[in-house]
Amino acid sequence: MRKSKFQSYIIENIPITNAGSDGKSIARQGDKVVLVDYAVPGDIVDIKVTSTKKKVNFGKVEKMIQPSVNRVIPFCSHFGICGGCKWQQMSYPAQLQYKNQQVLDSFERIGKFPFPTLMPILGSPLTQGYRNKLEYSFTDRKWLDQLSDKELMNESEHKGLGFHIPGRFDKVLDINHCFHQPEPSNAIRLAIKDFAIVHNYSFHNAHSQDGFMRNVLIRNSSLGEWMVVVVFKENDQQKIEPLMSHLHNLFPQITSLLYIINGKMNDTIYDLPVQVFYGKDFLVEQLGNTIFHIGAKSFFQTNSVQTINLYTIALDFAQLTGVENVYDLYTGVGTIALFVATKAKQVVGIEYVEQAIVDAKHNALINENLNTHFYAGDMKDVLNDDLLNKHGIPDVIITDPPRAGMDEKVIQKIMEIAPLKIVYVSCNPATQARDIALMIDKYDVSKVQPVDMFPHTHHVENVALLTLRKIN
Repeated sequence: MRKSKFQSYIIENIPITNAGSDGKSIARQGDKVVLVDYAVPGDIVDIKVTSTKKKVNFGKVEKMIQPSVNRVIPFCSHFGICGGCKWQQMSYPAQLQYKNQQVLDSFERIGKFPFPTLMPILGSPLTQGYRNKLEYSFTDRKWLDQLSDKELMNESEHKGLGFHIPGRFDKVLDINHCFHQPEPSNAIRLAIKDFAIVHNYSFHNAHSQDGFMRNVLIRNSSLGEWMVVVVFKENDQQKIEPLMSHLHNLFPQITSLLYIINGKMNDTIYDLPVQVFYGKDFLVEQLGNTIFHIGAKSFFQTNSVQTINLYTIALDFAQLTGVENVYDLYTGVGTIALFVATKAKQVVGIEYVEQAIVDAKHNALINENLNTHFYAGDMKDVLNDDLLNKHGIPDVIITDPPRAGMDEKVIQKIMEIAPLKIVYVSCNPATQARDIALMIDKYDVSKVQPVDMFPHTHHVENVALLTLRKIN
């Protein structure tokens, strides 16, 4: 028997009580939680309930009865559609408060282990223009707020360059101005789009996989360097050369002007060669005294200013004196390993992505870090007795895993190694709490420091120091 279609309904005069997951806020409807898009704790609203799942309802604000004292006017015209900055309507001090609470709730409800009072969350010095990397997609049928607008538009007006609508691979919102990256980021993006439209270049269609213009990647460094990567479907130099020359002449700030030919059925560029049209094939970035070369495909923290603060906290927690053997797990391109290398006797970095290790070794060379060693492979396989026999037992382990956290076998190996200190850097306090709970038999949580890397989003970074418990 087919289930009846859910009928939306209104619940009136409901207070928003808390901030929840995925940028949603929380209200209560009897014994059910209601997750509400774009509400702010302290709002009193009428909610339109649009769907339900088990004991959770989902809805949106139908009518504002009384706004929260923490509600502010969003600064971006794309707010509520783009999906990238879901907390823009909340004051920044309130954002920090709820991010701090997210860490606290994870440790109390998931971890259920003793821990000290959280150190005050470290806010980002920049709340706009803090990103050093943005990726855009071309579309021949941009997202429209009003379907009635479609009939009034000509073919070129349908074209867009922007971000995918949340949950829709085939829908792209044309972006007029993004506040994430400093200028000339917006000017570069608009110049590419305008040139392609004027010269009648075809834009990508996600269904047919046709269209000459596919993607744009814009990166910048704190040293003032800019990289632009344009992704084309075909190697048509009669179209590529005029566009790239136009960018080169218009934006002398671009130090790396690159392009990629992608004729595949997906947008992944990591298996494709990068062509240099002008300049270098990398950006130069600096964190503290450490220099990094960042290529088009390199992973690098996207908030450079706050990354220095994050890594300084990790280094402070480690309390290195120059004689320690340090293992950096999930090292990426070796950013943390190289950042702490001058304070350690030796640093061993391990990372799953082979290209990242190639980048790490290159960056070690240009910084003349002779005390760093990097290995690529699955963490649970590489962190083994052979590696420990070769490089010695670590005094300190720094781990910065992906959102999913650490594999249980990796945690078991860490417990077997039993380093004096573990500095756990996490972009997901929930999986961090889960992992720490598996180590709490041997370790005490000594310090906890939340860090905001991504203002106007619900994401929060957290650094925890675990110290080996002394056996009496």
